[in-house]
Amino acid sequence: MSLIKSISGIRGTIGGRAGDGLSPLDIVKFTSAYATYMRRNSTTGSNVIVVGRDARLSGRMVLNVVVGTLTGMGFDVVNIGLATTPTTELAVVGEKACGGIIITASHNPKQWNALKLLNENGEFLTDAQGKEVLRLAEAEDFDFADVDHLGREQKNYTYLRRHIEAVLALPLVDVQAIRKANFTVAVDAVNSVGGVAIPKLLEELGVKKVEKLFCDPTGNFGHTPEPIPENLTAIADFMRQGKADVGFVVDPDVDRLAIIMENGEFFVEEYTLVAVADYVLSHTPGATVSNLSSSRALRDVTQKHGCTYTAAAVGEVNVTTEMRRTGAVIGGEGNGGVIYPKLHYGRDALVGVALFLSLLARSGMKVSELKKTYPQYAIAKTKLELKPEMDVDAILEAVKKHYASENLTTIDGVKIDFDDSWVHLRKSNTEPIIRIYSEAHTMEQAEQLGEDMKRIVASLC
Repeated sequence: MSLIKSISGIRGTIGGRAGDGLSPLDIVKFTSAYATYMRRNSTTGSNVIVVGRDARLSGRMVLNVVVGTLTGMGFDVVNIGLATTPTTELAVVGEKACGGIIITASHNPKQWNALKLLNENGEFLTDAQGKEVLRLAEAEDFDFADVDHLGREQKNYTYLRRHIEAVLALPLVDVQAIRKANFTVAVDAVNSVGGVAIPKLLEELGVKKVEKLFCDPTGNFGHTPEPIPENLTAIADFMRQGKADVGFVVDPDVDRLAIIMENGEFFVEEYTLVAVADYVLSHTPGATVSNLSSSRALRDVTQKHGCTYTAAAVGEVNVTTEMRRTGAVIGGEGNGGVIYPKLHYGRDALVGVALFLSLLARSGMKVSELKKTYPQYAIAKTKLELKPEMDVDAILEAVKKHYASENLTTIDGVKIDFDDSWVHLRKSNTEPIIRIYSEAHTMEQAEQLGEDMKRIVASLC
């Protein structure tokens, strides 16, 4: 059993003893700490917290405990039921709530669940805010309401419809062009809430034929839920049969979007953001942001449009903070996370689908033809196992000195930018490892770059 405490919330496996997994006692403890933090720090004057969940098998149980705890803390709860992460983020703003809790373990397997914590803007807590919630939980520094001040629960299941309407209202979402293109679209939603959200969005966009794979929101995931190639053989095989123009895959909470080309090959998650950004920049020039471990292709496309690209530390809250600072018109993360501020500051697969289909319809190209128009890179991922006696900070400092003559970024570990490639080293918050990401023009070159870096780090140790 596993329980991982981080700044964005608490994640764990269901079952086992309290403190070893995400037990009902742990759910109460961390929900109470979050409620206490919001009570002491919110400036909205609202007494409302929004709660939504993905379709995980444990979702209803966790939601019942969360709702009961929040009302026991004296908060009124708007329960939006089955909902995507971006839908829940929008609902916080729509309800003028002081915060929100998303019950989802994102791309983790079915035995996992998590509480993801939002502020009054429907955005994830900052590092300092998250740490304060963890401190309150550890100290059990919270008081429950007396019988005369208990909160109430209200159920409001309209927010998916409102979310779709908001996407359709975006000026760059070209419903007429999509309808005219007469696309057939395949969808793999891993039997979670995306199985409801994405087909409904496609219907409203004018897509007349949708082929559904794993779209029954039972929580019995049809495959390992992370949307990476080794887990997506079913939709890849389907696409190779020539039955659809494009395939979309989302993770259980629908904040990541992977695209499968008409020939069954992968568009590559990194290029979801690249393609959408290219489309947005061609109509609304402006700054872009992604994290340090995302593809250089976004920088190249941004510069092609005469605009400025900036890298942020890894983590959605870091990307959105940098987007606000630079006034970015589009940003996100290379894992298929598109953040479009015209709608909201959160990764959103629904807006990603709508903008990508608008681009595809207007281009008149096949998806594979569109992919060839972008700079070609490949990212490899590896890791360096650490021994107990190893000092991670000292290792990263040694790497900085070794590459002092290169272009370095040190806001999150160490990233070394070479002329036609890069390597990013950062320590894991959950495992005794250094993660090593490397990008070059081919996968072979990227993998070799990562292996070379492992040997160099070993020599420096």
